[in-house]
Amino acid sequence: MQEATAPAIAAWESFYVIVGSSAAALTGLMFVVITLIRDVRAPSSPQTLAAFGSPTVVHFCLALLVSAILSAPWRELASAALALGAVGIGALIYEMIVLRRTRSQTGYTPVLEDWLWHVVFPFAAYTMITVAAFELVRHPTPALFAVAAATVLLVFTGIHNAWDTVTYVTVDLPRQQQQQQQQQQRSVDEAAAVAPLSSGESGA
Repeated sequence: MQEATAPAIAAWESFYVIVGSSAAALTGLMFVVITLIRDVRAPSSPQTLAAFGSPTVVHFCLALLVSAILSAPWRELASAALALGAVGIGALIYEMIVLRRTRSQTGYTPVLEDWLWHVVFPFAAYTMITVAAFELVRHPTPALFAVAAATVLLVFTGIHNAWDTVTYVTVDLPRQQQQQQQQQQRSVDEAAAVAPLSSGESGA
């Protein structure tokens, strides 16, 4: 069995070298994003960061880990399946924690797009990895394609979430703050306009 399936894993070596190196490089992207948030003094809480920032780093790191697992010289295919299964199950548990954090944090109100990219897509990717791990020994070819698709999905999810954070901090958040300031200024102007009328009525 091993002689028949080992070449199937070896055929993915170049793919996982590319994906793994990309995931490792993109992990540094999140450090830039966090620095940007600090520099623009964007309001954030540990709960919000744990719900929307930390998972992106985890996605990149797990894409790197899966690439390393499938690039390792396993003597038995079952050992690789066991390692992938452990990663998949652990990641699914982590995604449940992310879901709880996303629902409990109050610093940002997620929209449908946020739920898809921060919860649904990662959960689907980790589910694919877990199922593929159980099927790797019996059906190596489709299982390896499933793991590859899940790994690419994790990388693209991380890229999207990092870019979405940058655009929110640099474009959406300043616009929201400006609108709030304008609304507060209008309230002050209206109060100032009403004050003389109130004084005149009391004097009369």
